[in-house]
Amino acid sequence: GTGPASAVVSVTPDGTVSLVEGSPDIGGSRAAMAMHVAEVLGIAAEDVKPSIADTDSIGYSSGAGGSGVTFKMGTAVYQAAEDVREQLIERAAKIWDVSKEDVEYEHGSMKHKSDPELQLSFGQIARRLNGTGGPIIGRGTANPGGVGNAFGVHIVDVEVDPDTGKVDILRYTTIQDVGKAIHPSYVEGQIQGGAVQGIGWALNEEYYFNDDGSMMNSSFLDYRMPISLDLPMIDTVLVEVANPGHPLGVRGVGEVCLVPPMAAVANAISHAIGARVENLPMNPGVVLETIWNKTNS
Repeated sequence: GTGPASAVVSVTPDGTVSLVEGSPDIGGSRAAMAMHVAEVLGIAAEDVKPSIADTDSIGYSSGAGGSGVTFKMGTAVYQAAEDVREQLIERAAKIWDVSKEDVEYEHGSMKHKSDPELQLSFGQIARRLNGTGGPIIGRGTANPGGVGNAFGVHIVDVEVDPDTGKVDILRYTTIQDVGKAIHPSYVEGQIQGGAVQGIGWALNEEYYFNDDGSMMNSSFLDYRMPISLDLPMIDTVLVEVANPGHPLGVRGVGEVCLVPPMAAVANAISHAIGARVENLPMNPGVVLETIWNKTNS
């Protein structure tokens, strides 16, 4: 997904960077945005201090949804960091009294292209900002289009008890094209969580209503969702094919992994019992009825 996004990046005198973004963090986006800034400026991600602001103060940003935060907000943050980078080059040129075309930015340092003696590290120039023209603040706004397609494959091994219809997941592997994994462990966590949610839809999750239309299983005591004891470790394989629509190659990740589990689990059950289960969720009663119908046909 995409939508409008806004970000502000500012350099502080102690050499750290303040990042203010407009999308709420629902699981790792602040770290990913800090890594965008660090990549552009050639500094450590730990030196970037991300925060979430009221969008009235920095520019409107759409919500966190549609697997789009890293894609759309990452684009705005990248633009803001690029703005800072250009201003740092201009500031170094001012300090040295040269044209900005004579200054290059490399690995967090400003260098004169023809005079190797003229160098300023990021920290050095940060300390001199107030005396050489004032603070440096970069801004980025984006509403990127051309979202890169996302692809995923799920492979599952199941065991079916023919007497009860109970299905146990023995092994589960996800393979997904993630574009560029900005924070690989967070990406793996998103994929694992999405796969577990999809497995819940496949095997357990269902609403029950009484004759009055009231939901009968409206609590976690009655609404059956997978827990850690129900599943093995979800194996993840990250395939990185850069998305040309994002400056760092990012693709949406979070919801892609929700789609395959139902079909993958259904195929595995069909392979195990020799019959196709046609209803969701594929709980023990549904699976057992499918086995009986196959036996009696």
